Amino acid sequence: MAIIKRKPRNSSLRFQTFLSSADITKKAPEKSLSIGLKKSGGRNSYGRITVRHRGGGAVQRYRIVDFMRTVRDVEGTVRAIEYDPNRNVRLGLVFYKNGAKRYILLPDGVVVGSVVAAGVGVEARLGNCLPLRKIPVGFTIHNVEVKPGSGGTFARSAGAAVQLMGKSDDYATLRMPSSEIRMVHLDCWATVGTLGNADFKNISWGKAGRTRQRGFRPSVRGMAMNPVDHPHGGGEGRSKSGAHPQSPWGKGCKGTRTRRKKSPLIIRRRKSNK
Repeated sequence: MAIIKRKPRNSSLRFQTFLSSADITKKAPEKSLSIGLKKSGGRNSYGRITVRHRGGGAVQRYRIVDFMRTVRDVEGTVRAIEYDPNRNVRLGLVFYKNGAKRYILLPDGVVVGSVVAAGVGVEARLGNCLPLRKIPVGFTIHNVEVKPGSGGTFARSAGAAVQLMGKSDDYATLRMPSSEIRMVHLDCWATVGTLGNADFKNISWGKAGRTRQRGFRPSVRGMAMNPVDHPHGGGEGRSKSGAHPQSPWGKGCKGTRTRRKKSPLIIRRRKSNK
């Protein structure tokens, strides 16, 4: 997908880049598959901030995506490609032969008019969803379940793909986008193909206003705070005070392992040479 640079008619346009929307064929979301989205501002039910730097942003409607591919053994046709403000990958609006309509994550190569299906006996081709035991070794997949029947969890963002490296008696060995190698049960379902819109990561937002429109509020560096507010705060000048990179609550935030229990299903962790 092409990245567009606009003429720098003012300073705010000078460094901005945009993704081409030529692939989008439908602007308004499907009414039956969208609901109103209430902003939380990063606050929980008690009104306390649990996720920092959230708030504001453009008004959005949430598109209900069928991560479980609930319509089984029925062929469907991709009738439209839509933009989703809640994720960085395009959505495909699928009309099934039994009258059902569903949103699916759009793999690279699936276009309007493509036929997709989900089921145990369907062919392992682009856009089809089936159990891992039915997918040949070496295929790239996305929207992978972590537990049978849980719905797709892994590889759901733009350009993401998981490689099916091998199969044993009950488990498949997967190479994740993070380079982590882990095992998943063969009864878990996945969709064949690599997700599109991979150029999303190359966008230059160009100005603070575009970030605010996405719902992100400003972030203040810990070194700019006082000692009472952050472990990095205080000191004369730009003092690191010998503290390792950490969050305001003292938890390591750059390279520190935070997983409490080692999973026997993870063969190799991400960013590991072992």
